[in-house]
Formats: sequence, C-alpha cells, structure tokens
Amino acid sequence: MESFVFHNETKIIFGRGTENQVGAETALHASKVLLHWGQGSVERSGLLDRVRASLKAAGVSHVDLPGAQPNPRLSLVYKGIQICREEGIGFVLAVGGGSVIDSAKAIAAGVPYQGDVWDFYDGKGQPQKALKVACVLTIPAAGSETSGSTVITREEGQLKRGLTCDEHLRPVFSILNPELTCTLSPKNTAIGAADIMSHVMERYFTNSREVDLSDRLCEAVMGAVRHNLPRVLAEPDNVDARADLMWTGTQAHSDLIGMGRIGDWASHGIEHELSAIYDIPHGAGLAVVFPAWMKYVYRHDLPRFAQWANRVWGVEADFNHPEAMALEGIRRLEEFYKRCGLPIRLGEFGIDDSRFEEMASKATGGGAYPIGSFVKLDKAAIVAILKLSV
Repeated sequence: MESFVFHNETKIIFGRGTENQVGAETALHASKVLLHWGQGSVERSGLLDRVRASLKAAGVSHVDLPGAQPNPRLSLVYKGIQICREEGIGFVLAVGGGSVIDSAKAIAAGVPYQGDVWDFYDGKGQPQKALKVACVLTIPAAGSETSGSTVITREEGQLKRGLTCDEHLRPVFSILNPELTCTLSPKNTAIGAADIMSHVMERYFTNSREVDLSDRLCEAVMGAVRHNLPRVLAEPDNVDARADLMWTGTQAHSDLIGMGRIGDWASHGIEHELSAIYDIPHGAGLAVVFPAWMKYVYRHDLPRFAQWANRVWGVEADFNHPEAMALEGIRRLEEFYKRCGLPIRLGEFGIDDSRFEEMASKATGGGAYPIGSFVKLDKAAIVAILKLSV
C-alpha cells in the first residue's frame, strides 16, 4: 500500500427535498452568488425555481449564468469569470451534473487569477486560491460533487484537459436528492453509470500491492452499479435504487476508494481526445474505450484481471487459466453495457480511424510523454487501443 493523506471537506446533504436547504447552507458562506446551470431541464422540472426561492428566503442574491453543455466549454468559463469580477461575486453555485460543476470550478479558479485560466488546464501551474463552489447535483456520473477535479474543453484546437486542485476546488457542500434523478432518460442514466464504473476501474487497475481493503471497496462500488443500473432502467421511479446509484457515483470519485494505490487514468486521457473532437458524451466514450484498453493491457497483470472478473462479474474461478477468466470478464462488461443501451464501438458514433494519429499525438503532447500508470502508453499503443474500439 502507498502512503497517503485523505482529507475531503465537502459536506454532503443527502435525501429527498434537500434542495430546499440550499439557501441556508449558502448563507453560511456568501450573500451573493453566481447561479450556474445547463440547458433547461432544471428550469422545466421546477428545480431552479425552488433553488431561487430557497436563496431568497435566506437573503442570498444571485446572478444567473445558464448554458453549460456536456464537455463544458472554455468560452462560457470566460463569461462566468467576467460576471463574477464585474458583480463582486465570491461564490459559485452549480445546479446540474458534472459538466455544470466542472464549469463552476473553472470559473472559481479563474476569478482571482491574473492570467488565463486555461493555464491551469495546460499544466502551467496550480490555483493558489479560488472562489468557493457548491452544487445541487442532478446526474449521478462524474463525482465532481466531492472531487477537486474539473475538465474543460477549449474550442480552439479541440482540446479537452483536466485540472485537479483538492485544496481549493472541492465543493464546500453538495446537495444530493435522488428524486431529482428520476426524470433522467434511460440513455443519460446509463451514460452516467458508465462514467461511475470508469472512475472505479481507473483506480482498481493498479501496480500498487497489498491493497486488499481498497480492492474490495472498489469491487463493492462496481457491484452496486451492476445491480442498480438495470433496476433504475426497468423502474425509473424507484427512488431507493436511484439513491444507491447516486451515492455510488459520489463514492467512486471522492478519493476514499483510491487511497493507498496509484490509479491509471489512460482511458480518460484517450476519451478526452475523442470527446474534444467529436463532442460525444464522456461516459459513452468511456464505455467504448475502457474495454478496448483492457484488451490491450490485460496480460500485464492477469491475476488482477482474473480477480476482477470473478469478484465483480461472477466469472467462475479457474486460476489455472487466468487469461480465460480475464477475457470473459471483459466480455461480460461489454455485454452489460450493451444490455443497458450503451455503445461499445466507435462505429456506433460514426467515428472512423481518420484522426486516430492526431488524437494519440495530442494525448501524449506530440509524443513527448506516455500516459497511464498501470501500463504506460505511447502514441502507437493509443492508436492500437483506438483500433480495438472500432
């Protein structure tokens, strides 16, 4: 097990009707906020009206910033930064899913910074301070509600990059009402679940040894997705199953299950290049990329893949033939995704191999460095994985 420090200060307020507490919680931190949301669903559902009413009752004023999209855009981040500076705002409240929260974090990092906030995403430094951020979550997926991570797409050059700054970008509080997820479409529910699974698998496939406890925590979270996703797809109004799935998404990316181990994150790096160019949903892209990555790297640690296949997917234990177990586990993962309505090949998006070399080059800084930790991948390896995704 690796040495670690675990410190997650995000206050979680979980349960039915909890969005009505947002005003009182926000008032502990600010009297004026930037209210940030996406493309209309929170308005149509009445959630935004409830949030506004709660803020007003607590004496908190707000300035609106709608328009966050999946694969959130840098141009809107710039707009949010400008509004906060002009209005003297010191707090960003996101209402929506991971894309809105990621956008809110980028705005929060950019307001006090004298340079271009993209510098942080381009690896030129870390935020030394930021506005406070909080959220009312509507989509179980990204885990951004308790993480210090944010991913933003720069339209110029079709670049999608991430930033992690646990000290300044973790939300001060996050409100999770599973009832709010009952109106999600089957497609968006499944895409979110694939994102959850990927966050766990990035941590699970590690070269760190003697990590039995966190192995079993990861396996439990993956097992909960396997159990609850089909339930909510069959019974969209099953709030109990929705609650389990929502809490699973938080645990997948709160850092707890990854303590003492070094994660991989190559699949996320590859998918970022796909969604930067083709603007596909992040979770859907991961549903395609992750099994392909597994097919490329599984021989690196057959016992770990065999363990995963047995404990998560119920593949019969035959540790004299770990390769067969590993391949059956990968097959069952793809079968699960397909059964839940997720894509498992790039061709389902109409994506061919014409830009594979470009994506591999961008992912590796023009070939300057490999990505991943479990197995380090150069440009040729990334192209090979993308070809396995076709």
